[in-house]
Amino acid sequence: MRTSTRSRKRIFAPFALITSATLLLTACGSGSDDSAVGGTAQAAARSDAIPTEDVVSAVRKDEAAARLLPPGVTSLTVAVSVGGTPPGTSVLDDGRTLAGQDIDFTQAVAKVLGIRLKTEQASFEAILPALDSGKYDVGVSNFGVTTERLKTIDFVTYINDGQGFAARKDSELKKVTDLKQLCGLNVATGAGTTFEATLEENKHVCTDAGKKAYTVQTYSEQGAIWSSVQQGRSDVVMSTINGLRYAVAHQEGVKFLNEFHRLDVGFAFKKGTKLAPAVQAAVNKLIADGTYAKILKKWGTTGSAIEKSQISPPELTD
Repeated sequence: MRTSTRSRKRIFAPFALITSATLLLTACGSGSDDSAVGGTAQAAARSDAIPTEDVVSAVRKDEAAARLLPPGVTSLTVAVSVGGTPPGTSVLDDGRTLAGQDIDFTQAVAKVLGIRLKTEQASFEAILPALDSGKYDVGVSNFGVTTERLKTIDFVTYINDGQGFAARKDSELKKVTDLKQLCGLNVATGAGTTFEATLEENKHVCTDAGKKAYTVQTYSEQGAIWSSVQQGRSDVVMSTINGLRYAVAHQEGVKFLNEFHRLDVGFAFKKGTKLAPAVQAAVNKLIADGTYAKILKKWGTTGSAIEKSQISPPELTD
């Protein structure tokens, strides 16, 4: 069932405000100015949406973990994509400071190891290929551990997240347990993600069943994904479980459908890295001293906690 254009606009008025703030966050990473796109309302929504509690500064260096670093390593170049929607990486009101669950974890690990970080913004789909070239030492953008990625990437896990779905509240979808339920629909997702790969690899389930295939719509920015849903160009969103839960909790007119497939999430490194044992020890130190729990509580993701960090575990199977 579809609502009229007028009722849909009414439903999504608060939705539009937060989507505008999301788009602004991404723009800030490129040097845009608040005043150029509306200022006060977006800034207010943005401030409300991004937790700023300091849960990292009290972390101290752990000598045992630091000794596991390769000789001479005193700093790392970290690549992160700015997605604009918490708990993913966003930009604060100053237009410079990055904030998000991945940022907190990365900074906490660096403190445990006693190393400096050089953080660079990059598009999500560009980070993993750039690790192999040596442009970055580590990629941190909620990268799920998959069998395909393990062929060229080493991971150190720090959280369990995965794939989920969300839709407008007027959608007839209640829960997606089989991709055949998406046949004939427009599905919005992030470019270069496990979601895009899953959707593209399984398009045949519709044609095999004699149905019209779903259309995969990919976007590089989270704001564009939600705008597509808001404006009716997309019927459903496939994204991270934690990201969808957060977005739905802060926006009217949308609903979280369900978890589809759980995945371990990790710091990403070039295959064969010698950094993994030290980073794994640092994550386990954070779990042991309680910092890990504080970070998850801050971002509302305690349901994604892991008991211990692993190096390149096999992809989780349902």
